[in-house]
Amino acid sequence: MPMHVRDAMSSVVLTIGPAHTLRQAARLMSERRVGSAIVLDPDTSGLGILTERDILNSLGTGQDPDQETAHDHTTADVVFAAPGWTLDEAARAMSQGGFRHLVVLDGGDPVGVVSVRDIIRCWAPAPQPVPA
Repeated sequence: MPMHVRDAMSSVVLTIGPAHTLRQAARLMSERRVGSAIVLDPDTSGLGILTERDILNSLGTGQDPDQETAHDHTTADVVFAAPGWTLDEAARAMSQGGFRHLVVLDGGDPVGVVSVRDIIRCWAPAPQPVPA
């Protein structure tokens, strides 16, 4: 029986605004132990995603995390998944798009994020205890 996105996704959804600095976003992501934040822009009524890689790329080019905003580093052309997608469908979308996170929408509302790590955790067999 195939596993679905709803089985793997993290329902801990961090949402931030476009004016958050990269340092603020990084702090919140670290506190929540998540690798991405959904960026809600009330002016455009759109959602984007800011990932740890976006922050790393900014720092790597010498940009100031206290001056750079989420808006300037958000991926706006987000591919969304539905909770009923199979993990194969989600993995295929990630592979084709070259990204590691999918925002999961249910009825147009963000309800979770599924990452490559989430999918691997579901596909990899659980470690078996070693007999004593």
